[in-house]
Amino acid sequence: MKVAKDLVAASATPIVLGILAEGESYGYAILKRINELSGGELDWTEGLLYPLLHRLERLGHVESTWHAVTGERRRKYYRVTDQGLAELAEQRRQWDTVVDTLKEIWRAPFTVIPLESPS
Repeated sequence: MKVAKDLVAASATPIVLGILAEGESYGYAILKRINELSGGELDWTEGLLYPLLHRLERLGHVESTWHAVTGERRRKYYRVTDQGLAELAEQRRQWDTVVDTLKEIWRAPFTVIPLESPS
């Protein structure tokens, strides 16, 4: 199953902020964590992640620093800021409302309403 682009776009900010709330991380590790958490259903690309990280950094929701590990290339690590944690809390409240509403709708029996045939 492929998740629709509009759902991926709508959920991107809370997903990344949520992952960074677990601890600082770098791009590839974030992509791997998203894939892991979704059971492979969300297979993001760098082209989706990095513009989002840059936007979150401009908004003050994340900060970045470069780290060099011996024998490896430098990596840019991102961490969530206090402002980002506040945004994550607000996003969570909004998503809880959406999810609760969908659950209520889906609790009702599903019926197909036949279309009227033209006379």
